[in-house]
Amino acid sequence: MRRLFRRRGAETYYRKVMAEWWSIEVLHGEFSAFQWQQSYDSALIEAALTNGALDGTWHAGEWGVAFEVCFTTAEEWEAFRNLPVVRAALDAVPDPVNGLLIYRGRGGTSASGKPRRPRPAPSAAAVALPEPEDDVILDLTGITTPELVGAGPAGSPARPSGL
Repeated sequence: MRRLFRRRGAETYYRKVMAEWWSIEVLHGEFSAFQWQQSYDSALIEAALTNGALDGTWHAGEWGVAFEVCFTTAEEWEAFRNLPVVRAALDAVPDPVNGLLIYRGRGGTSASGKPRRPRPAPSAAAVALPEPEDDVILDLTGITTPELVGAGPAGSPARPSGL
């Protein structure tokens, strides 16, 4: 990450007003996004500074480049976004159909470099499964065959013969 500029007194200004970060991500396409950055970074930085940007940075990754810029209000961002030099830069990205992302907030790679912890699966897959039940073990050594069971009067318990 390379810090490009920061206005004097920006830290104290942040405490008074919540500023808004905006991101422009450019992905590789017919030519490298790095070449696009080399061609347009000075113009974008100048346009941002002259239109009230408080802070701005460039990020480079395997996928392309991201220009993150911080404005006080959304109106300042819109004014920056509608400048002819900014429109020309955005029209000249390597892949104009699928290679340009513009959104509010810092870029997708602005978080720490640590991998994310896995989240639980959604819906029923996230429910804990019941513990497996113990197998039922039958002790068959104490059972006698029906021939050895003595027959008694009705209602009396059967007793093994020989007792």
